[in-house]
Amino acid sequence: MHDRSANLRTFFASFVARSARAHDPRIERAFAAVMREPFVGSGPWSINIPGVGYLQTPNGDIAFIYQDTLVALDPARGINIGQPSAHAGWLDALAPAEGESVLQVGAGTGYYTALLANLVGSAGKVHAYEIEQDLAARAHVNLKHLSQVELHPRTGIADDLPKVDAIYVNAAITQPSWTWLDALRPHGRLIFPMHAVGCIGGMLLIERPAHGAMWPARFLSRAAFISCVGPQDPDAGRRLNAAFASGGADAVRSFRTDDPMDATCWFRGDGWWLSTGEPEHASGEA
Repeated sequence: MHDRSANLRTFFASFVARSARAHDPRIERAFAAVMREPFVGSGPWSINIPGVGYLQTPNGDIAFIYQDTLVALDPARGINIGQPSAHAGWLDALAPAEGESVLQVGAGTGYYTALLANLVGSAGKVHAYEIEQDLAARAHVNLKHLSQVELHPRTGIADDLPKVDAIYVNAAITQPSWTWLDALRPHGRLIFPMHAVGCIGGMLLIERPAHGAMWPARFLSRAAFISCVGPQDPDAGRRLNAAFASGGADAVRSFRTDDPMDATCWFRGDGWWLSTGEPEHASGEA
């Protein structure tokens, strides 16, 4: 069975990495290295078809979980292990390097946590937060062999977050948490799904420069996630829906905290705004 799993993973990894057009070859290697079986549980499984619903597999053949599909962790709550090719693209954009520290919000049962651990290696660190206690308990079992992973069974929106090089959020919110932005080291990257509860929005990448109030930012793709248990702004959600509906998200180039706003503003948040203007300094510059 292990040989069959490895064989399926090899093709699966190649498929999702190429579908995502991932540039870093380590992405494919990580998907090939991490077994999905512990994280999805025993079959049969419920496969989520976006916009349609769940379809149950006829049995527990592991071939069903090595496809580019969303596998349910809890169909009643709509909690899934997200689409692999989408995560492959986002992880490629996050670019976690060997030895870096990464914070993950919404670890679920730990599948993408394990991929992050593979990418940062034994010299790196992954701080994984999962507020749902049943999922956190499963993640603890699944990840206990990875010494570089520290699992926190609580919210990832808190004032005591560690300083990290990258943050990977797997739960939607209407605005970036200031605690995430404060946790980023210079040149750190934050990726999170920005949208209203129960809606579709975009996966936003923000990079912290060494200085300045104009941070490089861009939307990577559309996104639809279970929402964060935490601060959600209904008014911001309504305005976000209107902004996405009006278009122009692809033109966003910076996250700004300066005043006043100008004609490049695409969306205004509470003390911040997204702009179509290019940042004054690239994230890699001093």
